[in-house]
Amino acid sequence: MDILEIIGRSRGLFHEDIQRHSAEVDEALRGARVLLIGGAGSIGKEIGKQLFQRDPAALHVVDLSENNLVELVRDLRSSLGYGAGETLFLPLDMSSIEMRAFLSAQKPYDFVLNLAAMKHVRSEKDEFSLMRMIQTNVLATLETYRHACATGARKYFAVSTDKASNPANLMGATKRIMEDVLFERDGRTLVSTARFANVAFSDGSLLHGFRQRFMARQPLSAPRDVRRYFVTGEESGLLCLASLVLGGQREIFFPKLNAGLDLLSFSTIAERFLQAQGFEAVPVASEEEARARVGELAARRRWPCYFFDSDTSGEKPFEEFHTAGDAVDWARFADIAVIGAPRLGPGEAARVAGFIAAIEGFRARGSWNKAELVAAIAEACPDLDHVDTGRFLDQKM
Repeated sequence: MDILEIIGRSRGLFHEDIQRHSAEVDEALRGARVLLIGGAGSIGKEIGKQLFQRDPAALHVVDLSENNLVELVRDLRSSLGYGAGETLFLPLDMSSIEMRAFLSAQKPYDFVLNLAAMKHVRSEKDEFSLMRMIQTNVLATLETYRHACATGARKYFAVSTDKASNPANLMGATKRIMEDVLFERDGRTLVSTARFANVAFSDGSLLHGFRQRFMARQPLSAPRDVRRYFVTGEESGLLCLASLVLGGQREIFFPKLNAGLDLLSFSTIAERFLQAQGFEAVPVASEEEARARVGELAARRRWPCYFFDSDTSGEKPFEEFHTAGDAVDWARFADIAVIGAPRLGPGEAARVAGFIAAIEGFRARGSWNKAELVAAIAEACPDLDHVDTGRFLDQKM
Protein backbone atom coordinates (compact mmCIF):
# COMPACT_ATOMS: atom_id res chain seq x y z
CA MET A 1 0.00 0.00 0.00
CA ASP A 2 1.51 3.33 -1.10
CA ILE A 3 0.60 5.72 1.72
CA LEU A 4 1.83 8.79 -0.18
CA GLU A 5 -0.48 7.93 -3.07
CA ILE A 6 -3.43 7.53 -0.72
CA ILE A 7 -2.81 10.90 0.93
CA GLY A 8 -2.28 12.55 -2.46
CA ARG A 9 1.41 13.41 -2.50
CA SER A 10 4.24 12.59 -4.88
CA ARG A 11 7.15 13.12 -2.47
CA GLY A 12 8.02 12.75 1.18
CA LEU A 13 8.54 15.70 3.49
CA PHE A 14 11.45 16.81 5.72
CA HIS A 15 14.14 14.58 4.14
CA GLU A 16 15.77 17.60 2.48
CA ASP A 17 15.87 19.54 5.76
CA ILE A 18 17.39 16.65 7.72
CA GLN A 19 19.93 15.95 4.97
CA ARG A 20 20.94 19.61 4.83
CA HIS A 21 21.59 19.58 8.59
CA SER A 22 22.79 15.97 8.83
CA ALA A 23 26.23 16.82 10.23
CA GLU A 24 24.68 18.94 13.00
CA VAL A 25 22.10 16.27 13.83
CA ASP A 26 24.64 13.44 13.89
CA GLU A 27 27.12 15.42 15.97
CA ALA A 28 24.48 16.35 18.55
CA LEU A 29 23.43 12.74 19.10
CA ARG A 30 26.88 11.14 18.93
CA GLY A 31 27.77 10.03 22.45
CA ALA A 32 24.51 11.43 23.88
CA ARG A 33 22.28 9.82 26.46
CA VAL A 34 18.64 9.89 25.32
CA LEU A 35 15.39 9.15 27.16
CA LEU A 36 12.35 8.52 24.97
CA ILE A 37 9.04 8.53 26.87
CA GLY A 38 6.03 7.10 25.06
CA GLY A 39 8.47 5.62 22.60
CA ALA A 40 6.46 2.59 21.49
CA GLY A 41 3.52 4.48 20.00
CA SER A 42 3.24 5.26 16.31
CA ILE A 43 5.22 8.52 16.42
CA GLY A 44 7.48 7.35 19.23
CA LYS A 45 8.74 4.31 17.35
CA GLU A 46 9.48 6.46 14.30
CA ILE A 47 11.64 8.93 16.21
CA GLY A 48 13.10 5.92 18.06
CA LYS A 49 14.34 4.54 14.74
CA GLN A 50 15.84 7.89 13.80
CA LEU A 51 17.67 8.05 17.13
CA PHE A 52 18.79 4.41 17.14
CA GLN A 53 20.42 4.57 13.73
CA ARG A 54 22.54 7.50 14.90
CA ASP A 55 23.96 5.28 17.65
CA PRO A 56 23.76 7.44 20.82
CA ALA A 57 25.65 6.31 23.92
CA ALA A 58 22.34 5.34 25.53
CA LEU A 59 18.77 5.11 24.26
CA HIS A 60 16.25 4.31 26.99
CA VAL A 61 12.65 3.84 25.83
CA VAL A 62 9.70 3.93 28.24
CA ASP A 63 6.10 3.14 27.32
CA LEU A 64 2.96 1.88 29.04
CA SER A 65 2.35 -0.75 26.36
CA GLU A 66 4.40 -3.87 26.96
CA ASN A 67 3.25 -5.35 23.65
CA ASN A 68 4.21 -2.29 21.63
CA LEU A 69 7.64 -2.22 23.28
CA VAL A 70 8.21 -5.83 22.26
CA GLU A 71 7.25 -4.98 18.68
CA LEU A 72 9.57 -1.96 18.71
CA VAL A 73 12.50 -4.13 19.81
CA ARG A 74 11.73 -6.71 17.12
CA ASP A 75 11.44 -3.97 14.50
CA LEU A 76 14.74 -2.36 15.46
CA ARG A 77 16.62 -5.66 15.60
CA SER A 78 15.14 -6.82 12.30
CA SER A 79 15.76 -3.56 10.42
CA LEU A 80 18.77 -1.85 11.98
CA GLY A 81 20.32 -4.60 14.09
CA TYR A 82 22.47 -3.52 17.03
CA GLY A 83 24.38 -0.40 17.96
CA ALA A 84 27.35 0.24 20.20
CA GLY A 85 25.27 2.19 22.71
CA GLU A 86 23.18 0.91 25.60
CA THR A 87 19.50 0.28 24.91
CA LEU A 88 16.78 -0.29 27.48
CA PHE A 89 13.06 -0.83 26.87
CA LEU A 90 10.87 -0.51 29.96
CA PRO A 91 7.05 -0.88 30.34
CA LEU A 92 6.59 2.00 32.81
CA ASP A 93 3.99 4.69 33.48
CA MET A 94 5.78 8.03 33.11
CA SER A 95 4.34 9.38 36.38
CA SER A 96 4.64 6.21 38.47
CA ILE A 97 6.83 5.48 41.48
CA GLU A 98 8.63 2.92 39.32
CA MET A 99 9.48 5.63 36.78
CA ARG A 100 10.78 7.93 39.51
CA ALA A 101 12.94 5.14 40.90
CA PHE A 102 14.26 4.34 37.43
CA LEU A 103 15.17 7.97 36.76
CA SER A 104 16.90 8.24 40.14
CA ALA A 105 19.06 5.24 39.25
CA GLN A 106 20.23 6.70 35.90
CA LYS A 107 22.97 9.07 34.92
CA PRO A 108 21.63 12.38 33.59
CA TYR A 109 20.28 12.44 30.06
CA ASP A 110 21.33 14.88 27.37
CA PHE A 111 18.01 14.70 25.54
CA VAL A 112 14.56 13.89 26.91
CA LEU A 113 11.72 13.33 24.46
CA ASN A 114 8.13 13.03 25.60
CA LEU A 115 5.82 11.38 23.06
CA ALA A 116 3.28 10.17 25.65
CA ALA A 117 -0.15 11.66 25.03
CA MET A 118 -3.87 11.21 25.33
CA LYS A 119 -4.74 12.24 21.79
CA HIS A 120 -8.35 11.22 21.12
CA VAL A 121 -11.17 13.73 21.30
CA ARG A 122 -13.45 10.81 22.22
CA SER A 123 -11.67 10.61 25.60
CA GLU A 124 -13.33 13.90 26.60
CA LYS A 125 -16.68 12.17 27.07
CA ASP A 126 -16.44 11.60 30.84
CA GLU A 127 -14.69 13.19 33.79
CA PHE A 128 -12.47 10.19 34.51
CA SER A 129 -10.96 9.87 31.04
CA LEU A 130 -10.66 13.65 30.83
CA MET A 131 -8.73 13.76 34.11
CA ARG A 132 -6.33 11.13 32.79
CA MET A 133 -5.90 13.26 29.67
CA ILE A 134 -4.97 16.25 31.83
CA GLN A 135 -2.66 14.11 33.95
CA THR A 136 -0.82 12.73 30.91
CA ASN A 137 -0.74 15.80 28.69
CA VAL A 138 0.00 18.40 31.37
CA LEU A 139 0.91 17.20 34.88
CA ALA A 140 3.10 14.22 33.96
CA THR A 141 4.73 16.24 31.20
CA LEU A 142 5.57 18.98 33.71
CA GLU A 143 7.03 16.40 36.09
CA THR A 144 9.36 14.92 33.45
CA TYR A 145 10.32 18.39 32.28
CA ARG A 146 11.25 19.44 35.81
CA HIS A 147 13.37 16.32 36.18
CA ALA A 148 15.14 17.10 32.90
CA CYS A 149 15.89 20.62 34.13
CA ALA A 150 17.02 19.45 37.56
CA THR A 151 19.47 16.95 36.07
CA GLY A 152 20.89 19.34 33.47
CA ALA A 153 19.46 17.92 30.25
CA ARG A 154 20.44 19.88 27.16
CA LYS A 155 17.03 19.63 25.55
CA TYR A 156 13.45 18.61 26.36
CA PHE A 157 11.12 17.90 23.45
CA ALA A 158 7.39 17.22 23.68
CA VAL A 159 4.99 16.40 20.90
CA SER A 160 2.04 18.75 20.49
CA THR A 161 -0.78 18.80 17.92
CA ASP A 162 -2.38 21.02 15.29
CA LYS A 163 -5.46 20.90 17.54
CA ALA A 164 -3.60 23.20 19.98
CA SER A 165 -4.03 26.10 17.57
CA ASN A 166 -7.41 27.78 18.09
CA PRO A 167 -8.57 24.65 19.95
CA ALA A 168 -12.12 23.44 19.42
CA ASN A 169 -11.85 20.48 21.78
CA LEU A 170 -10.58 19.80 25.26
CA MET A 171 -7.80 17.54 24.02
CA GLY A 172 -6.34 20.36 21.91
CA ALA A 173 -6.72 22.74 24.83
CA THR A 174 -4.74 20.44 27.14
CA LYS A 175 -1.95 20.39 24.57
CA ARG A 176 -2.05 24.17 24.31
CA ILE A 177 -1.80 24.35 28.11
CA MET A 178 1.10 21.89 27.90
CA GLU A 179 2.90 24.26 25.51
CA ASP A 180 2.31 27.15 27.92
CA VAL A 181 3.56 25.11 30.88
CA LEU A 182 6.77 24.23 29.05
CA PHE A 183 7.29 27.74 27.71
CA GLU A 184 6.67 29.47 31.03
CA ARG A 185 10.28 29.94 32.00
CA ASP A 186 13.81 30.18 30.61
CA GLY A 187 16.42 27.76 31.82
CA ARG A 188 19.54 25.87 30.92
CA THR A 189 17.40 23.06 29.50
CA LEU A 190 15.99 24.21 26.17
CA VAL A 191 12.48 23.13 25.22
CA SER A 192 10.81 22.80 21.83
CA THR A 193 7.76 21.06 20.43
CA ALA A 194 6.18 20.02 17.13
CA ARG A 195 2.60 20.35 15.97
CA PHE A 196 1.53 17.50 13.74
CA ALA A 197 -0.93 16.91 11.02
CA ASN A 198 -2.73 13.56 11.31
CA VAL A 199 -0.22 10.73 11.05
CA ALA A 200 -1.66 8.48 8.37
CA PHE A 201 -2.49 4.96 9.61
CA SER A 202 -1.04 5.59 13.08
CA ASP A 203 -2.38 3.33 15.85
CA GLY A 204 -5.88 4.33 16.92
CA SER A 205 -6.40 6.76 14.04
CA LEU A 206 -9.43 6.57 11.78
CA LEU A 207 -7.19 5.50 8.88
CA HIS A 208 -5.75 2.70 11.02
CA GLY A 209 -9.37 1.79 11.71
CA PHE A 210 -9.99 1.50 7.97
CA ARG A 211 -7.25 -1.09 7.73
CA GLN A 212 -8.52 -2.98 10.78
CA ARG A 213 -12.12 -2.98 9.54
CA PHE A 214 -11.04 -4.17 6.10
CA MET A 215 -9.01 -7.05 7.54
CA ALA A 216 -12.00 -8.01 9.70
CA ARG A 217 -14.40 -7.81 6.70
CA GLN A 218 -16.36 -4.99 8.30
CA PRO A 219 -17.73 -1.80 6.68
CA LEU A 220 -15.93 1.53 6.74
CA SER A 221 -17.43 4.60 8.36
CA ALA A 222 -16.20 8.22 8.20
CA PRO A 223 -17.38 11.84 8.29
CA ARG A 224 -17.57 13.40 4.84
CA ASP A 225 -17.37 17.02 6.02
CA VAL A 226 -14.20 16.86 8.15
CA ARG A 227 -10.90 17.52 6.37
CA ARG A 228 -7.39 17.02 7.68
CA TYR A 229 -3.73 17.29 6.69
CA PHE A 230 -1.80 14.00 6.71
CA VAL A 231 1.85 13.04 7.14
CA THR A 232 3.41 9.59 7.08
CA GLY A 233 4.87 7.81 10.08
CA GLU A 234 8.42 8.32 8.86
CA GLU A 235 7.73 12.02 8.34
CA SER A 236 6.48 12.31 11.92
CA GLY A 237 9.80 10.92 13.15
CA LEU A 238 11.79 13.31 10.98
CA LEU A 239 9.81 16.33 12.22
CA CYS A 240 10.46 15.28 15.84
CA LEU A 241 14.15 14.84 15.09
CA ALA A 242 14.36 18.29 13.49
CA SER A 243 12.69 20.01 16.44
CA LEU A 244 14.74 18.03 18.97
CA VAL A 245 18.13 18.95 17.55
CA LEU A 246 17.54 22.08 15.46
CA GLY A 247 14.80 23.76 17.50
CA GLY A 248 15.66 26.68 19.74
CA GLN A 249 14.10 27.76 23.01
CA ARG A 250 10.27 27.83 22.90
CA GLU A 251 10.10 26.96 19.21
CA ILE A 252 7.21 25.02 17.67
CA PHE A 253 7.91 23.15 14.42
CA PHE A 254 5.11 22.33 11.97
CA PRO A 255 4.81 21.28 8.31
CA LYS A 256 4.66 23.99 5.68
CA LEU A 257 1.41 23.78 3.77
CA ASN A 258 3.08 24.79 0.51
CA ALA A 259 5.21 21.64 0.69
CA GLY A 260 2.49 19.59 -0.98
CA LEU A 261 0.10 19.09 1.91
CA ASP A 262 -3.57 19.25 0.99
CA LEU A 263 -6.67 19.08 3.12
CA LEU A 264 -8.40 15.76 2.48
CA SER A 265 -11.73 14.51 3.78
CA PHE A 266 -11.83 11.23 5.64
CA SER A 267 -14.34 9.93 3.10
CA THR A 268 -11.88 10.64 0.28
CA ILE A 269 -9.15 8.76 2.15
CA ALA A 270 -11.52 5.81 2.65
CA GLU A 271 -12.24 5.69 -1.07
CA ARG A 272 -8.53 5.84 -1.94
CA PHE A 273 -7.67 3.19 0.65
CA LEU A 274 -10.21 0.79 -0.81
CA GLN A 275 -9.01 1.52 -4.33
CA ALA A 276 -5.47 0.60 -3.24
CA GLN A 277 -6.87 -2.77 -2.08
CA GLY A 278 -8.58 -3.29 -5.41
CA PHE A 279 -12.09 -2.45 -4.17
CA GLU A 280 -14.64 0.21 -5.02
CA ALA A 281 -16.29 2.21 -2.23
CA VAL A 282 -20.08 1.98 -2.19
CA PRO A 283 -21.79 4.70 -0.07
CA VAL A 284 -24.79 3.40 1.87
CA ALA A 285 -27.53 5.14 3.83
CA SER A 286 -27.03 3.75 7.35
CA GLU A 287 -24.79 1.76 9.66
CA GLU A 288 -27.31 -1.09 9.53
CA GLU A 289 -27.15 -1.28 5.74
CA ALA A 290 -23.35 -1.09 5.84
CA ARG A 291 -23.09 -4.05 8.24
CA ALA A 292 -25.61 -6.09 6.27
CA ARG A 293 -24.02 -5.70 2.84
CA VAL A 294 -20.34 -6.56 3.41
CA GLY A 295 -20.57 -10.14 2.13
CA GLU A 296 -22.69 -9.28 -0.90
CA LEU A 297 -20.54 -6.34 -2.02
CA ALA A 298 -17.12 -7.83 -1.18
CA ALA A 299 -17.84 -10.74 -3.50
CA ARG A 300 -17.96 -8.18 -6.33
CA ARG A 301 -14.80 -6.29 -5.23
CA ARG A 302 -16.89 -3.52 -3.72
CA TRP A 303 -17.11 -2.32 -0.10
CA PRO A 304 -19.90 -0.63 1.91
CA CYS A 305 -19.04 2.77 3.37
CA TYR A 306 -21.23 4.83 5.66
CA PHE A 307 -20.32 8.49 5.17
CA PHE A 308 -22.04 11.04 7.40
CA ASP A 309 -22.02 14.69 8.43
CA SER A 310 -20.14 15.14 11.70
CA ASP A 311 -22.23 15.98 14.77
CA THR A 312 -19.82 15.00 17.57
CA SER A 313 -18.28 17.27 20.21
CA GLY A 314 -15.03 19.07 19.58
CA GLU A 315 -14.78 18.69 15.81
CA LYS A 316 -13.53 21.44 13.49
CA PRO A 317 -14.06 21.28 9.72
CA PHE A 318 -10.28 21.60 9.37
CA GLU A 319 -7.28 22.11 11.64
CA GLU A 320 -4.71 24.90 11.73
CA PHE A 321 -1.02 24.89 12.63
CA HIS A 322 -0.75 28.54 13.69
CA THR A 323 -2.78 31.65 14.33
CA ALA A 324 -2.58 35.10 12.76
CA GLY A 325 -0.77 36.45 15.82
CA ASP A 326 2.05 33.88 15.81
CA ALA A 327 5.56 34.91 14.78
CA VAL A 328 6.34 32.33 12.08
CA ASP A 329 9.72 31.78 10.41
CA TRP A 330 8.95 30.47 6.92
CA ALA A 331 12.48 30.73 5.52
CA ARG A 332 14.72 28.58 7.72
CA PHE A 333 13.72 25.17 6.30
CA ALA A 334 12.37 23.79 3.04
CA ASP A 335 9.39 21.88 4.43
CA ILE A 336 9.19 23.09 8.05
CA ALA A 337 7.84 26.35 9.46
CA VAL A 338 8.78 27.49 12.96
CA ILE A 339 6.79 29.48 15.50
CA GLY A 340 8.89 31.47 17.94
CA ALA A 341 6.66 31.44 21.01
CA PRO A 342 7.17 34.31 23.49
CA ARG A 343 7.70 33.68 27.17
CA LEU A 344 4.42 33.87 29.07
CA GLY A 345 3.46 37.17 30.61
CA PRO A 346 2.60 37.41 34.33
CA GLY A 347 -1.15 37.06 33.70
CA GLU A 348 -0.72 34.02 31.46
CA ALA A 349 1.69 32.40 33.89
CA ALA A 350 -0.81 32.98 36.71
CA ARG A 351 -3.55 31.26 34.70
CA VAL A 352 -1.33 28.24 34.12
CA ALA A 353 -0.34 28.05 37.80
CA GLY A 354 -4.00 28.35 38.80
CA PHE A 355 -4.95 25.51 36.47
CA ILE A 356 -2.31 23.19 37.91
CA ALA A 357 -3.31 24.07 41.46
CA ALA A 358 -6.99 23.43 40.69
CA ILE A 359 -6.34 20.05 39.06
CA GLU A 360 -4.02 18.94 41.84
CA GLY A 361 -6.72 19.99 44.32
CA PHE A 362 -9.33 17.82 42.58
CA ARG A 363 -6.94 14.87 42.54
CA ALA A 364 -6.09 15.30 46.22
CA ARG A 365 -9.81 15.45 46.99
CA GLY A 366 -10.30 12.19 45.09
CA SER A 367 -13.42 13.34 43.24
CA TRP A 368 -14.39 15.85 40.56
CA ASN A 369 -17.00 16.39 37.90
CA LYS A 370 -16.66 17.20 34.24
CA ALA A 371 -17.99 20.74 34.62
CA GLU A 372 -15.17 21.55 37.06
CA LEU A 373 -12.55 20.21 34.67
CA VAL A 374 -14.00 22.02 31.66
CA ALA A 375 -14.13 25.29 33.62
CA ALA A 376 -10.50 24.91 34.70
CA ILE A 377 -9.38 24.17 31.13
CA ALA A 378 -11.35 27.12 29.72
CA GLU A 379 -9.83 29.47 32.32
CA ALA A 380 -6.30 28.35 31.45
CA CYS A 381 -6.92 28.35 27.68
CA PRO A 382 -8.98 31.43 26.74
CA ASP A 383 -8.70 30.55 23.03
CA LEU A 384 -10.79 27.41 23.54
CA ASP A 385 -13.97 27.45 21.45
CA HIS A 386 -15.60 24.21 22.56
CA VAL A 387 -19.11 23.11 21.74
CA ASP A 388 -20.37 20.02 23.55
CA THR A 389 -23.04 18.46 21.34
CA GLY A 390 -23.57 15.56 23.77
CA ARG A 391 -22.43 13.11 21.09
CA PHE A 392 -19.04 11.38 20.90
CA LEU A 393 -17.39 9.02 18.46
CA ASP A 394 -17.95 6.06 20.79
CA GLN A 395 -21.58 6.35 19.73
CA LYS A 396 -20.69 5.76 16.10
CA MET A 397 -19.51 2.73 14.13
